[in-house]
Amino acid sequence: MASLPTFFSLIFALVVCILVDQAIGKDQTNIFNVVKYGAVADGKTDDSKAILDAWSQACEFNGSSVVLIPHGKYMVGPMVLTGPCKGSMEFMVQGDLQAPTDEASRYLDHWITFRYTNQLILHGGGTFDGQGASAWAYNNCLRDPHCKKFPVSLRWDFVTNSSISNINMVNSKNFHINLFACQHVEVRNVTITAPGNSPNTDGIHIAVSKEIQISDSSISTGDDCISMGPGLENINITNITCGPGHGISIGSLGDTANEGDVIGVNVLNCNLTDTLNGVRIKTWAPSFSSNVSGITFGNLYFTNVDNPIIIDQQYCPSRSCYQQASSSVQISDVKFSNIWGTSSTEVAVDLQCSESKPCQNVELSDINLSLQGGGVAKSTCSNVQGGAAYGVQNPPSCL
Repeated sequence: MASLPTFFSLIFALVVCILVDQAIGKDQTNIFNVVKYGAVADGKTDDSKAILDAWSQACEFNGSSVVLIPHGKYMVGPMVLTGPCKGSMEFMVQGDLQAPTDEASRYLDHWITFRYTNQLILHGGGTFDGQGASAWAYNNCLRDPHCKKFPVSLRWDFVTNSSISNINMVNSKNFHINLFACQHVEVRNVTITAPGNSPNTDGIHIAVSKEIQISDSSISTGDDCISMGPGLENINITNITCGPGHGISIGSLGDTANEGDVIGVNVLNCNLTDTLNGVRIKTWAPSFSSNVSGITFGNLYFTNVDNPIIIDQQYCPSRSCYQQASSSVQISDVKFSNIWGTSSTEVAVDLQCSESKPCQNVELSDINLSLQGGGVAKSTCSNVQGGAAYGVQNPPSCL
């Protein structure tokens, strides 16, 4: 017969084993591996249903859940992953997701969409491959304002308190990442890559959102590295490497009625190389009314950038607009600070504001932009009121 101390030791060991088994069981049940739902990582099988089923089960789990896409290649059709969920969610992409190339999928507005979700973490080191080369030749949006829109690779609609990190976006047919009606969202350590001549392949587009942080990412595209639409508040963009592409832009704004204002945007500590623009605010003319205020572009380094500093209130990419029209978007309280490098065009600072709504309180501080290859750069200003220049001014300020 076992001694009393030995008996209690055995009971204690048994209890510990039961608790460990329960903990392991819990950890296993909250991981929803898409392979267990029928996904086949061969790059040919349509794995959409498996991913949707895994998401649905994870979303209903009463606690934190992980949807796992392990290493391998997965062909994935257009899908919408919808909340709200019963707990926090992780969408862990370790493998490579490939978009379809058929004509039916080409003219949708999305590839993979997350909607109405709170506390979502998207990460894993994997790749979203939009296979955009199958669609770019059909893009005629510069010629036809009523053109069909191509799919955005990753859409987040009405997502809150969430993050995107450590993923790769490649060759979207349209924008790579689109944030709409989001709040308290962080995007960091993301790599976005598409050819410099690929149309409308913005890296990250944001609209109608608040408290957005974008940082520590590398973006090379055929359009804006980061573009910001109407209805924004408290947007912080830091440590971005951009190029090729069209730079970092606010706008275009004023194209539709009742657009929300853009208030509080900071673009700091970024490097732009071989881009069509540096940092830009652009509005249509004529336009509907709105406001842009509280904007800071600071600590930026440009290499061979066509238009390093630009406000364009006559934006008209199709060149079919009435050129004498005036923008009704009011731009105010804009700071360009500590910006240096090289311009590939003679006009390094170009502030062309609205005749009917002149820019208010534009500040240039410590600007040092030389003409690439030698020569003297210059600045031009139109319709700027209350402007000021401080510190180094190369080219000489037009304010």
